[in-house]
Amino acid sequence: MPVSQTSFSLLDEPWIPVLDRQTRRRDVSLRQLFAEASEIQMIACELPTQTLAVLRLALAVLHRASDGPNGEAAWRELWHGRQLPLADVEDYLNSVADRFDLLHPVHPFYQVADLRADKDNTYGLERLIADVPNGLPYLTTRAAEGMTRLSPAEAALWLVHCEAWDPSGIKTGAMGDPRVKGGRGYPIGVSSLGSLGAVHLEGETLLETLLLNLVPIAPGWREPDDRDLPSWEREPQTAAEEADATRGPFGLLSLYTWQSRRIRLFGDRDGVTGAMISNGDRFEWQDRQRLEPMSVWGRSGPREKEQKRVVYLPRPHEPARSLWRGLQTLLPPPPPASDEAPKRLSPLVLQWLAHLWITRAVDGGLRVRTRATSISYGSNQSVIDEVFSDSLTMHVQLLVEGSDLRTAAVDSAADAEKAVGELRKLAVNLARAAGGSDAGGDADRAAEEAYARLDKWFREWLATLRPGTDPLEARRNWQNRVRLTLVRLGRSLVDAAGEKAWVGRVVTNEGRDTHYCSPLAEAWFRSKLTQALPLASASIEKKQEVTV
Repeated sequence: MPVSQTSFSLLDEPWIPVLDRQTRRRDVSLRQLFAEASEIQMIACELPTQTLAVLRLALAVLHRASDGPNGEAAWRELWHGRQLPLADVEDYLNSVADRFDLLHPVHPFYQVADLRADKDNTYGLERLIADVPNGLPYLTTRAAEGMTRLSPAEAALWLVHCEAWDPSGIKTGAMGDPRVKGGRGYPIGVSSLGSLGAVHLEGETLLETLLLNLVPIAPGWREPDDRDLPSWEREPQTAAEEADATRGPFGLLSLYTWQSRRIRLFGDRDGVTGAMISNGDRFEWQDRQRLEPMSVWGRSGPREKEQKRVVYLPRPHEPARSLWRGLQTLLPPPPPASDEAPKRLSPLVLQWLAHLWITRAVDGGLRVRTRATSISYGSNQSVIDEVFSDSLTMHVQLLVEGSDLRTAAVDSAADAEKAVGELRKLAVNLARAAGGSDAGGDADRAAEEAYARLDKWFREWLATLRPGTDPLEARRNWQNRVRLTLVRLGRSLVDAAGEKAWVGRVVTNEGRDTHYCSPLAEAWFRSKLTQALPLASASIEKKQEVTV
């Protein structure tokens, strides 16, 4: 029987890129993703933001099929059995199979079948593909056929990505949407994941990854709501925004499959040639910290001042800052000294894993990779400026509040920040001694070089922390590494400053004369470095030869 040109089942057709445990890349269907999860190392899409969007879709299926799971005992059974509830997953997918057809004429997956504008326009793929700047196709590696036609498999990936990460800005006005004015859909904000500092856990296999992020529904954690359904179990969306009373989100299922945009793909099995993208359902992230498990959260001063109460908002990652440098915002904070609400909250997936270690539901030697993902938007959030992805491998005990290892790791990251701050001051003082005018630029370049050199060392050092490690000795070893690295960098800066900086000059500031020269600047630097790294041996650079 010939394959229908108006059907492309995401359950049966290969469309999700993965790496297997032999690091071979291939595409699998959604059914295969679950059935072969123990043999798959990871979902491996073109962008890390695609990978997270597909992971959350898979988690929505798994939550629904496992009925939660309803509490820690149910989760333990899955984890210790080292298998997914495949029979339940298969039965569930069979029950909703027609809603996973990308080209269905009535309810195509994640789309509105009759979506159209006031005028019959043509739509290019640059609206859908995140790595193609709209109107600037010469700034992408895609060309020719890659810009005019996508396979249904690739189109499905970008469709899921668009619902999760699409920029804000003016969209095509859809007929039937009362928000449209003059044929335009005016900005409602970025898609649902775009506001998050997203964090998830990665295991040795996709099976472990799915289970580690399968935060259960349990009393005191999140109460189940019968209204919580994934988008494919609800009535197909129309062009209009859904009413507040029924929109939700009511739980993880609706959250993970939130329809931020109304989309329609144009094409068939031979290829998708265009996409119409309009505004969908707005999302307000305020105080969703007990619902969304994959984000860092922080208190919002402006909103608290306005609303006269504690308010939490997601805290996006800083693209220019490696994940380890913000370790204190990632790991669960120590208990507050007073009744005041915490300034920040770590992701629920990390809190949940810490709880599992305390209750001995997971092995005491478990190490996991914490993956952070986010997008930086520019020009009023209407374009994607940068995609951020970073990870840290660490022992699960580092996630536990009050853990000596957690304290050592956070304090060691802060040690590096302080020490690099002293290197920045050295660069500024050398620029002053030489009579330069761009001291800030010199300091930025020196700090960038320092962090680049420390990055590899911190990641390796962090991975060595495990039960039985002496926290004080571990921190001393790290401070020795930092001191050795920065002393050598400082010496390079002094040597590069030249004779003019060695002679120096007098600078008057607030009526006080100070002589700046490279020998004095280096002496100040070493003195301050000793204060910033009190556990490090000042003679370490003489006793130990380490390639930096």
